[in-house]
Amino acid sequence: MVLLQIAEPGATAEVHGDRQIGVGIDLGTTNSLIAHFDGTDLRVLEDESGQASLPSVVYYGAKGTVVGTAAETYSSSEPANTIASAKRMLGRARAEFEDDPYVVLAEGEGLAFNTDAGSKTPVEVSSAILNELKLRAEPQLTGLIAGAVITVPAYFDDAQRQATRQAAELAGVKVLRLLNEPTAAAVAYGLDEHAEESSLLAVYDLGGGTFDISLLRMRAGLFEVLATGGDSALGGDDFDRALATYLLEQVALEAPNPVQRRIVLALARQAKEALTEVESVGVDVSALGARSAEVRVSRSTLDGLLAPFIERTLAACRMTLEDAGLETVDRVVLVGGSTRTPAVRQAVATCFGLEPLCSLDPDQVVAMGAARQADILVGNRQGDEALLLDVIPLSLGLETYGGLVERIIDRNSTIPVARAQEFTTARDGQTGLVVNVVQGERERVEDCRSLARFELTGIPPMVAGAARIEVTFRVDADGILEVAAVEQQTGARSEIVVKPAFGLDEAQITQMLKAGYEYASEDMLARKIGEARVEAEALLAGLQAALAADGDLLSGEETTELQRDMTALETVMKQNQPDEIRAATEVLGRASEAFAARRMDRSIQAALQGVALADLESAEAEENTP
Repeated sequence: MVLLQIAEPGATAEVHGDRQIGVGIDLGTTNSLIAHFDGTDLRVLEDESGQASLPSVVYYGAKGTVVGTAAETYSSSEPANTIASAKRMLGRARAEFEDDPYVVLAEGEGLAFNTDAGSKTPVEVSSAILNELKLRAEPQLTGLIAGAVITVPAYFDDAQRQATRQAAELAGVKVLRLLNEPTAAAVAYGLDEHAEESSLLAVYDLGGGTFDISLLRMRAGLFEVLATGGDSALGGDDFDRALATYLLEQVALEAPNPVQRRIVLALARQAKEALTEVESVGVDVSALGARSAEVRVSRSTLDGLLAPFIERTLAACRMTLEDAGLETVDRVVLVGGSTRTPAVRQAVATCFGLEPLCSLDPDQVVAMGAARQADILVGNRQGDEALLLDVIPLSLGLETYGGLVERIIDRNSTIPVARAQEFTTARDGQTGLVVNVVQGERERVEDCRSLARFELTGIPPMVAGAARIEVTFRVDADGILEVAAVEQQTGARSEIVVKPAFGLDEAQITQMLKAGYEYASEDMLARKIGEARVEAEALLAGLQAALAADGDLLSGEETTELQRDMTALETVMKQNQPDEIRAATEVLGRASEAFAARRMDRSIQAALQGVALADLESAEAEENTP
């Protein structure tokens, strides 16, 4: 396997006399961090009060724009103006959150929050968080920030990654690369431990709003991602909401208002964190107007509430192991604040049969790994350099004639990656085509997700199958897809950077992966039928056109026999039996061979009409002259 040094396509990094400043940013659902590596020391930058984590909360109201801990103070008094967990909404559709009681949406079609300062999109909220991190870091560094590596969940799709980039651009932060969070954690662990022998590593990353599982092959300076899985809509927020719902049930509060919802969420989060250390805790619910001043919650009660969510993470782990062709790994690393929950740690240990590692702070390890990569990408190449081989989560391809999917890049292919494949036209005289880019694991277009469509025009009118169109898929180091189509004869070109309108719902991703396994036999049969029908339809169409143009070359009996075989093929096609369709196609093909030969003779005679024999002999002599 060829190892690729991470860099923007076409870019080169030079060694400078002075060190360039790169930072790593963990843009989290619950908390965000920024870290810097100066070649010797790796540190997470703290605020003036000594806090490393910046709560991913932004307030928009009469006090202006406030970010972080100060913004959290408005959560109960002004919940509509205080936006939290915006990361899980990046690049996603409004419809996914219209029924969410914890989200107050602005009027209109797009996904935005309704605040006193106007509607605010998840990109704007994330930009405010990134800007606050930049303002924190600049006074502590010796110069201007040359760029940042920003981490994203491995299962963020193209739209979610694009939204993250937009947030950074809005904050004035130059993005060196978007790095998958589990991979960043592996960078931190691998470089710190200087592992010399190749080993298999599972990174279980459960944050506030997202879950990732990545399997990597690791040794000093090399991290190859073998497979990824996860759920970009599952995390500690779901834990909090489950416990909050339980508390509301205990105090019989059936229709809480927005203020009460924020209060009970804060109480649930505090109780969840306390239960990591103690077996039971009393929750003061007096602020909810409850008759009882306290609800007692035990760790076993919390474990029961969290069990369905934890099982969803384990199901993703098992599927990812299967994707990588592995039964076990050598080490398991825990990342994300939600992994502090005892039930999570116990479930992970049982799933993998290993006691998970957590020697580095699970909240900070992602930012630390990102900082190491940023130091390399800005041109500081002294010491260890990590080579990262990330993968794409779902297969990419395009629609071909008959509604079939032709995969260009398979899922779990390492990135950056480029693949090209040659296609042709399906009909005579076709001068253009629509390229439908699809994503998924099924064989039929209707069972996959369409990412984008674009047109290629300017194809010379030729018989079906004569044109040569090369389609190239490129996925860069950030997982952004670019598709180009070029007609080889004329050079006509069309291309597109795939930017879907919104992110792929994680339930859809899971369903697509499961369906790829469950319906494999059915899909393969459908593909065989589709391919057989395409060949049969092309032969029938060609013969019908030939009979119309040169039917006089056949006798009446020959025409009848050929039409009989054509009718037989049409009848077989209705039965959807691929082997029978192919057999009938071969019968018709053999039956039409004599007709095709006569048509060829007529074409040659027409081409030679009026050409003197001497001219032909002269041309032949020239061809044979050395």
